[in-house]
Amino acid sequence: MRRLLPTALIVCGALLVSAATWTLFRHGVVSTDTGLPVLGQVPEFSLIDSDGRPLSQAQLAGGVWIADFIFTRCPGVCPALSAQMAKLQHALAREGSNSVRLVSFSVDPANDTPETLRAYAQRFGAEPGRWLFATGERDRLHALIGQGFHLAVAERAPGENTDGEGLITHSDRFVLIDRNLQIRGYYHGTEQESVQKLLQDLKELGKEKRS
Repeated sequence: MRRLLPTALIVCGALLVSAATWTLFRHGVVSTDTGLPVLGQVPEFSLIDSDGRPLSQAQLAGGVWIADFIFTRCPGVCPALSAQMAKLQHALAREGSNSVRLVSFSVDPANDTPETLRAYAQRFGAEPGRWLFATGERDRLHALIGQGFHLAVAERAPGENTDGEGLITHSDRFVLIDRNLQIRGYYHGTEQESVQKLLQDLKELGKEKRS
């Protein structure tokens, strides 16, 4: 029974986060310009990027950006998410959306040092300054993901890694954030249809008046 408790807590936590996100979808404030909902506000954070430089929400404010959540030792979904993010980077360049930035937050900061993230970024062809990778203190990152982005992240015991996804479970969502650091959409990063919806919403977001 004690062995089952950590897994139960993880599942319950993920369900609570999912319920919170769904509530935001149902009751989010609707933009009068485009109809895209406002699903939350990215809070203040203080992290470092893959070059060891400070990275905060203030540096991202004023521009549209897309976030995802990965870790470099991930044997499961993370390589697919990063490959999809690389495709997004190319698609945005083709469409002339050069101001849109991509930010990948590590869910395993104990192992994902700036040097490790820099090598990972090079592996996926991340354009410096366009696609950023963030790491920092574990508690800060996990609080930002759970309380700021309203997404699940949890660590598992070695014996619970029966699905090949690794010792950290986390969301596969891409998150669209506007110029005011407001969350405007969640999308499955491994589903092409959902990623296409992200690109459509990104175009709609570009039509909104600056506040």
